This record gives sequence, structure tokens and C-alpha cells, in this order.
Amino acid sequence: MGTGYRAPRWLPGGHLQTIYPFFFLRQRSPRYQRERWDTPDGDFIDLDWVDGPPVAPLLALFHGLEGNSASPYAAAVMHAVSRHGWRGVVVHFRGCSGEPNRLPRAYHSGDADEIDWILKRLNGRAAQAPLFAAGVSLGGNALLKWLGRERTQAARVVRAAAAISAPVDLMTAGDRLSRGLNLGYGDLFMRTLKAKSLAKLQRFPGSYDGEKLRRSRTLREFDNLVTAPLHGYRDTDDYWTRASSKSDLAHIETPTLIIHARNDPFLPGPYLPAAADVSPSVELDFPDGGGHGGFVSGPFPGNLDWLPARLLAFFAKHAATGW
Repeated sequence: MGTGYRAPRWLPGGHLQTIYPFFFLRQRSPRYQRERWDTPDGDFIDLDWVDGPPVAPLLALFHGLEGNSASPYAAAVMHAVSRHGWRGVVVHFRGCSGEPNRLPRAYHSGDADEIDWILKRLNGRAAQAPLFAAGVSLGGNALLKWLGRERTQAARVVRAAAAISAPVDLMTAGDRLSRGLNLGYGDLFMRTLKAKSLAKLQRFPGSYDGEKLRRSRTLREFDNLVTAPLHGYRDTDDYWTRASSKSDLAHIETPTLIIHARNDPFLPGPYLPAAADVSPSVELDFPDGGGHGGFVSGPFPGNLDWLPARLLAFFAKHAATGW
């Protein structure tokens, strides 16, 4: 972080850090301009843009599970991008922009194929300016998987990347979401996931067992019934094993920052990758506080300034001179 950097004063508690922004630090979204893209397989995604000079760097942000451009972290990052004079875009995964997508498939933690075509198209929109990519939680894991899979090709598409609170070990994170205090977060996800999936079942009868879905209580059960079979995985164990990005980190060739709080309730310090697990292109930043994608700092009631500043400082090092 450089000479004179002072560690932030974190709001205490991993669980409090995680849930606090959604209830107490909601931010007004920037003035987005929405654009719809057709996908290669006949579906669509929606992208929310923050304008800037056409020669300015472009930062693409991939949200987390059931997130969107109004999520507190997304709004905070895009406000900072706008203040910095850059361009920004929040990429919505299928079905997350407020309108059901066209196909049975949705999105998942290992969706490197989706990341691939989106970033390649965004690279064309960036023109001669650098393209940066960041992903939060699920979006971070999918981005890391793409970076490790594509290696040199990824480095030709994006100048630098960052993953925030990415569950790089999905087996551990998924199981932790199914017990203890984390059950509350799992319940929040399950409410919208089940509602969307039951609505989709009316349009695509027989895609999965609706009665079992109604009885499901955990993400493990949901992924076994819906996510895994719809996206080419045998079951939850197969999905969580193959979609985890931890084994891909050693192959990343793009300058990449991984930010993850040691008190993250889903994937805490003991389960995080070590320096020996990642390539020389990867920088690890594991602050003691921050929870899961919260990173609320400063005196009470706190603010969401730390994460956008950390991201933009990292990306600015890799941008063209003058930005």
C-alpha cells in the first residue's frame, strides 16, 4: 500500500461487517445507462454503464450471488470510478438485472465461459484504453477461474484484475454457509434463488423437481437440485470441486489482486491461499477485518470508501500514464 499507509479502522465482527452495508450503509446508485447484449447461445445479459471520457480506462465489475448494480459494493465502486474520471460497467449475470433470462441456464461460480465472451467484447469497447476487471464473491471466483484457465490469452484481454471475497474453496464456503450463524445468510440467498427457480420451472417444466426445491433449505441442496444439473455438473460435490478457483491461481499471468478479509465468515483466514499457492502475478491482500464483501471502515457508522480506493490504486498502477 506504500509508505505511510495506515491500516483502516474496521467495524468489528465478520458477520456484522458482512450484513451491515445492506441495511445501514445503502448508497444511491450512480446514474447508470443500461445496455442489453444477446449472448452467444440466444439469451441476454444487461450491463449498467457509468460514462467517462472515451479514452479513459474501463473497469468491469462482476457481482456476487444474487447481487446487481445496486448492491452497496457495486454502487460504491462505480461512484469512485466516476469521480476518478474513468468509465465503469456492472455486468449482470443472467437473471440478476430484474428480468428473467430466456434459457433454463442461469449463472454459477465457475462460469468462466461467460466471463470469457463478455470481457472479450468489452475489450473491443475499451478501444485503446486499458480494460480492468473485478469480481466480488461468486463473480470473483468465476473471474479467477477464467484468468487461470486462459493464462496468456487473459492477459491480452484485461490489463489487470481483482477478486474480492472470492470463495476460492467452494466446498469449505458452501458447507460453512449451511451451519451456525451463517445459516442466516444462506436463508437470504435461498429466498430469491428458490423464487426465481420456481418461476423458471413454470416456463421450463421438468427442468428439476419443484417439490424437492420447495423443501430445500441449504445452498448444498439447491445446488444439487438446480445449479449443478443445469450447468453440466453431476451434483453439488462435483460442482463445488470443479468450479473452485483455488487450483487455478498458480496459472494466472495477468496482474491480479486478491482481497479477502481474514474474518470472512464464509471462508476465514485458515482456508485462504498462501503465497506458494499463487503465481508471481498475483498479489494477496488479507486484512484482518472486512467480513464478506463488507469492508466497512472508519468511525461509527462507518463508510465504504476503503475497497474502491484499494481497487483504483491497484488498477492505476497498471493504467497508462496520465490516469
